[in-house]
Order: sequence, then structure tokens, then C-alpha cells
Amino acid sequence: MRIPLYRHHRRPRKNRAHYDAAGNIIIGEQKKISRKKKASPLQRKTTQWEVTEEDDVVKQTRKDADISQKKDSLIHVLKGARGQMMAATSHALLEGKNQYSMSFRSLGWHLRQAMKGLTTLLIVLWGFMTQPVWVVQANKPPKEYSRLTLFTLDVVRFGGTFAAIFVVLFVSLNYQSFWQIVSPYLDPLERAQSQRGAVAQIDSALKEKLLRSPMLATAGKEEGNLLSYLPEVGPPENRIIIPRLGLNIPLVTPSFESLLEEDWDGVEEDIQAALQHGVVHYPGTARPGQAGNFFVTGHSSYYPWASGNYKTIFARLHELTVGDEYWVYYGGDKHRYVIQGKREVRPSNVSVLDQPTSKRMATLMTCTPVGTTLRRLILEAQEIDPVTGIALKPGEKETRVVQDFTPEALPI
Repeated sequence: MRIPLYRHHRRPRKNRAHYDAAGNIIIGEQKKISRKKKASPLQRKTTQWEVTEEDDVVKQTRKDADISQKKDSLIHVLKGARGQMMAATSHALLEGKNQYSMSFRSLGWHLRQAMKGLTTLLIVLWGFMTQPVWVVQANKPPKEYSRLTLFTLDVVRFGGTFAAIFVVLFVSLNYQSFWQIVSPYLDPLERAQSQRGAVAQIDSALKEKLLRSPMLATAGKEEGNLLSYLPEVGPPENRIIIPRLGLNIPLVTPSFESLLEEDWDGVEEDIQAALQHGVVHYPGTARPGQAGNFFVTGHSSYYPWASGNYKTIFARLHELTVGDEYWVYYGGDKHRYVIQGKREVRPSNVSVLDQPTSKRMATLMTCTPVGTTLRRLILEAQEIDPVTGIALKPGEKETRVVQDFTPEALPI
């Protein structure tokens, strides 16, 4: 038997001739080995594109899967948080309801206890107040009273005494204002003339002086109407004339220095000082004839010992009603106003000082009730033409009466 060389050292290759265990030569199958042709650059590129496209699809699929998984996780977390929130809210509401119920029951219990205590106190107090008391009087037999009766008599006696003292002090401090209000009622004739605006309430000497004035033409003057006797050119000082009340008052304008410096305490001091000499044209408000609110204020009552002759000048201002007129001489010009509104406001209501730009109006103000500073009486008026009586618009001029007068001789 022939043993091939390197039998144990070399393993025969598959499909090649080799010896078997008996020493025979075995020839394997011969397969045709075909070599693969080398791909062209275009084919390689196409293959590479196909692989790349497949990789992108796989990546996008994985990415979508990851997003879907994260979305599902987020939805799960949100659902869990929502459930926890709803559970916490329900628990909080339940706890609040329980606490409210407990607090309400506790409050009810305390109220019942308080009512019981109050009832007991009232019973004890009523028993004490209804106990009889014997009052010994001189030269009279003792008389029986209850404690409640004696207490009521003491309260009435003390309250009446206090009220009487208050009334006496109040009237004594404001007697000048009350006298101005009451005096027209003491003379019925004077009251009737006052209501008609008669000339009898004006000093007869003043009327005669007006009739003799060279600046006036006596023809066409209405008997009983002072306003028809007023001259077109006013006096050297500013004045306000209210025929219904028989008032001819100086109109004072305080300094504007404190107003420009926004020193409100100084503005108040200037106004109080100016009120000693008449009624005050409130600083900063419009002048007669201008667009805006010509604001005038005056005292209805003041301390008797205070200086000045105009402490009660507006005590009867409440008698004016809608439709009444008053006249103002300002800077030598005559202005006519008719009242269109009447009201009371709080002292803190500063809107009455507003300055509208679309009309020419005026306001009269004083304290009310007389002798107090609880409220402010406001009378709002519209400026009208002195001749025609038509409401004047901003910038519109009044109708002037031209008087033709030739003096007989030169003044001495």
C-alpha cells in the first residue's frame, strides 16, 4: 500500500484529485469557475445610490419610530400628569368643602351660643330695669317708678338739654346769615317785591342817580327792572349784580402766584383773604366773555368775629332758581347770565371747576346748609347776549347799544 506524501500534513482541497484511505486516486468534480465581470463606473454609482436610498429609508423609518415612541411616552406622561392634577384638584375641593362645612357648623354653633348669651343678658337686664323704685318727694308721698322709666326720663332730659345748647350756639354763631334769610319773610310786601325783582329793593337814590346819568337814555326803560337801567360801561371795579336777591357785590380776583407755583395751601389763603372784600373769581378759571367756566364763590356764613363785611353775602343764594338772571361787570364790560342748573355736591367734587371749550358758562358756589361745610351749592349759568337774550358761543361778540348823547356844556 502506497502512502501519499504529506498525507497527515496537508489536507486535500475540495474538488481536487486526492487519495482515499485505500490509496486509490480520487479525481473530484471539475467546476467551471466563472469570473465576474468588473462593473462599470455607471453601474457602481447606480448600486451605490440604491444602497444609499435604502439606508435613508431605514434611517427615516427608525426616526419615525423613535418620534412615535417619544410621542406615545409624552402622551402617557401627560395623561398621568392630568390624572394626578385632576385627582389633586378633586382632593383639594373635597378638603375645602369639608373645611367650609366644618367652619359653617362652627360659626353656627358660636352664633347660637352668642344668641343664648344675649338672650340671657336681655332677660337679666329687663328684670333689673323693671324693678320698682320708690322716689321720695318733698311734701308728697313716695311714688313708685321702674328703673326703665327713670332711665328714659334722664336720657330725655340730658338729650334735650344738649340739643338746646347746640341750637343756641349754632344760631348765635350764624345769626347774621339766618337774619338775612328770615328778614324777607318778616315783611310780606318786601318779599313779594323781591320775587318780582322790583326796583323797590334798590336804593331809590341809586335809581335816581342812574336816571340822571348822561350815559343812559331813559326812553325804553322797563319800570321795575333794574337791569334795564344798568349802563353799558361798568364801574372801575369788577362787580356782580343779582336782582332777585338785591345784591351788588364787588368781584375780587386773587393773586395767581400761588396757583402758578402749585402751592394749594397758598391758593386757599389767598381766596380766604379775598373773601373779606367781596365774592371771589376763582383763580385759574375763565373770565367773563371767554370760553370756559367763569367760577365765583362766596361765603354763606362765617365766624362773627372774622374781619370783612361779606361773611354772609351768599346766605340766600339757595333762593335762586333756574331761569333767574344775574349780571357781571368785568373790565368795564357788561355780561349777562341766566341760570340753567342747580345742584349740591360734595366738597371733594372738583369737577365743578372744569373748563369746557365749547361754551361760555359761569358757576356760583357757596356752602350749604347755612352754617356748615357739609355740601356745596352749585348754580350753573349760560352767558347770553345782553340785548337779544340768545346764548353766546365762544368768540361771538355781544350786541352793543350805541347811545347818542351830546352834552349841553363841558363839565367843570
